[in-house]
Amino acid sequence: MSSPSGYDTRLALPHPSKPMVLVLVGLLSIWIVFTAGINWGGASEAVFDALAGNTVAIAQGQLWRLFTAPLLHRHDPAGGVQHIAFALMGIYFLGTALEQAWGSARLVRFLAATAVTSYFTQWVVALALPASIGSRFVPALWYGTSPVIAALSIAFALSLKHQKILLFFVLPVGSRALILTTVGIGLMLLIADALGPSGHVAPFAGMAMGWVFGGSTPSPARRLWLRFRMKQLDAEVRRSAVRSQSKSRTRRFEVISGGRDDSKNKGKNDRNLH
Repeated sequence: MSSPSGYDTRLALPHPSKPMVLVLVGLLSIWIVFTAGINWGGASEAVFDALAGNTVAIAQGQLWRLFTAPLLHRHDPAGGVQHIAFALMGIYFLGTALEQAWGSARLVRFLAATAVTSYFTQWVVALALPASIGSRFVPALWYGTSPVIAALSIAFALSLKHQKILLFFVLPVGSRALILTTVGIGLMLLIADALGPSGHVAPFAGMAMGWVFGGSTPSPARRLWLRFRMKQLDAEVRRSAVRSQSKSRTRRFEVISGGRDDSKNKGKNDRNLH
């Protein structure tokens, strides 16, 4: 059912597919293992720290951190529950809605590419900045799905412009308000110097990824690729046409001997086939 403004007013709980359930259950399971092991089992935090993002360690070759950092969430009693809950609810509501429009395969690729690329961008920025400035934008250990949630928010707002989402599970907002809220919260955290586990750079990189790879169907990145391929094909057609014209100009008439055997007809007029 649509409202007079054209927005979809259905706010029923979405039904995630098996791939989405695996993503949600996987994130929750990882959080439970670390949280229960550290807070109740007395396990060391060394394994958690070895999987979290670390600018210096990655520069020394520990590249796996770029892939494992998005899977981790806070395990401390103060903010661990809120951190994982925000991640699961964001992926559930935004991701399931996008999955219905995109399909499971595209959504899973989007989640994986956004997570790794956002943290890779943050790592590059941290290396480029002086240590005194970089520490204000990137924590010593960085992790979490905040960049993915930011990317999903932008992609949802741009791809599903006629749908609303319940902000804080109470306030239904449209696409423009969702973009302003996502960008605004990031800027407010930056101004307040509230450096979270994901850092300041990765969430903004996630927002950019949300536009580049999820801004529409096809995405801006795919449209750019298709234009590039079209130019390549046009250039190949032109080169083939030039080669064909060049061959036609260089063709010459050849003289081919006729059917008579010259050895048996010496002294007689030769006949040739032109």
